[in-house]
Amino acid sequence: MKVVFAILALCAALTLTACGGGGGGGGGTASAEATGASFSQPASVAMPAVSQGGPSIDVSHTSDGYVVAHSSSAARLKFQVASGEMTYNYDLPNDDTPTVFPINIGDGAYRFRIMKNTDGNNYVELESVETDVTLSSEFAPFTIPNQFCDYDESSQCVQVARQLTADATNQGEAVQAVCEYVVSNVSYDTDKAQLLSTTTGYIPDPDDTLATGTGVCFDYASLGAAMLRSQGIPTKIITGYVSPGDLYHAWIMVYIDGSWHTGEFSVDPDTWSRVDLTFAASGSTEFTGDGTNYTDRYVY
Repeated sequence: MKVVFAILALCAALTLTACGGGGGGGGGTASAEATGASFSQPASVAMPAVSQGGPSIDVSHTSDGYVVAHSSSAARLKFQVASGEMTYNYDLPNDDTPTVFPINIGDGAYRFRIMKNTDGNNYVELESVETDVTLSSEFAPFTIPNQFCDYDESSQCVQVARQLTADATNQGEAVQAVCEYVVSNVSYDTDKAQLLSTTTGYIPDPDDTLATGTGVCFDYASLGAAMLRSQGIPTKIITGYVSPGDLYHAWIMVYIDGSWHTGEFSVDPDTWSRVDLTFAASGSTEFTGDGTNYTDRYVY
């Protein structure tokens, strides 16, 4: 059964709709030699463990890159993940549904809080837990689903990813196959961008993007991340700013023991490499920026 990620990040309130071109896809990327360590498809999708009846804030899986929280209230609830100077605020379902949140700030001392809305933007703390986190791997949070790339074993995007990477002999070829597919088969949805321009808290759905073949930058990033993570490729979803104009935007970063270089992408071995699927599909526009200057803000 598909994991329910009914989470709405406050930091996602910055609308991610002004980050696409005014038209359809760019027709795909030019193929180039892809190299790297041997690639083999995982036997099954890596999924977080979510159990009913656990503690309100379950920190037993922090080393695996996530925390689970649940609570019930007639009022709106928030869940906060904080470490050092970085804080993420998410909506928490108020019907006691266990919900997974990524540990995305690295190793260190964390504070997790459940908070209830009192009035306006005011919240009161209901419960908190402080713990030290040591991740089993820096990649752990970025190889499982989260609310911004929601998928499971039965998801169509996972099935397509398996088909695309079936003949990949190395990690570079696997990344190439997925990215070229997304760029060639998803076009920018200007109508959706206009509709979302007056709303906040949009959460993308990879399978919906796959089915419609359209989306905004967050949809491109979500679909690409879901497909790559499902095949064991560590992938971050990044939201931040591009120039000129400090436009708010979304893209992905991948980590492989291999390389893939084209006119649009430069994936290098053993480092986090930026892959802007929206820019590759739409080209340089007043909405996507010029593809050369990125400032990371949030990581999912």
